[in-house]
Amino acid sequence: MPTHSVIVDLEATCCDDNSFPRHEMEIIEIGAVAVESATGAAVSEFQSFVRPVRNRVLTDFCKSLTSISQQQVDGADEFPAVIKHLGTWLSALADYDFCSWGYYDRRQFEQDCEFHSVSYPFAGPHRNLKVEFAEALGLKKRLGVGQAVRKLGLEFDGTPHRGIDDARNIAAIYRQTLASSGS
Repeated sequence: MPTHSVIVDLEATCCDDNSFPRHEMEIIEIGAVAVESATGAAVSEFQSFVRPVRNRVLTDFCKSLTSISQQQVDGADEFPAVIKHLGTWLSALADYDFCSWGYYDRRQFEQDCEFHSVSYPFAGPHRNLKVEFAEALGLKKRLGVGQAVRKLGLEFDGTPHRGIDDARNIAAIYRQTLASSGS
C-alpha cells in the first residue's frame, strides 16, 4: 500500500444547452488533498484554477453550478503550467495512489493532457473511491459525495462542486470508512 492517497476533484467547463460537446469540456479547477493512506490524516493540499482555451467564456450554468467566476479562470494559468505545479506538489509525496470519486476525474485529466500534449501527471493506478465506499458499506447504489457525507452523519464542509471543497469532503469520507478498511 502506498504511503499516501491523493484525493483529487476537478471542475470543468460545462453547459446545459449543448453549446459545446462533452469531449470539449476543460478542467477549470483542480483540488487535491494528500492523506496518509493508513489513517486518512491530511498531509497537504493543492488547489488551482485553470484558464480554459476551447471555451474561454464560462456558461451561466457552469458559473452557477461551480461558483467559479470568469475572473478566477481569466486570472489563472493554462493547463500545461498548472500541471507543472501539480507535478511539483506530487513529487514531494513520492509514494502515492491517485484517488477520485468515480472515473470522471481520471478521464478528464487524460483528455486534457492529450489535448495540450502534456504528460499525465499521476504515477501508479487510479482508485475509484465511489466504488470502494459502496463496497465498504455494502450499498447497492453508488452515492454522490454529498449523499455519502450525509450517510456518514457528517456535514458537507464548503461549497459543493468546488474542486478543493469536494476533495476535502472526500478525504473526510476516506478517513471515516476507507482508511481503516485497508482498501
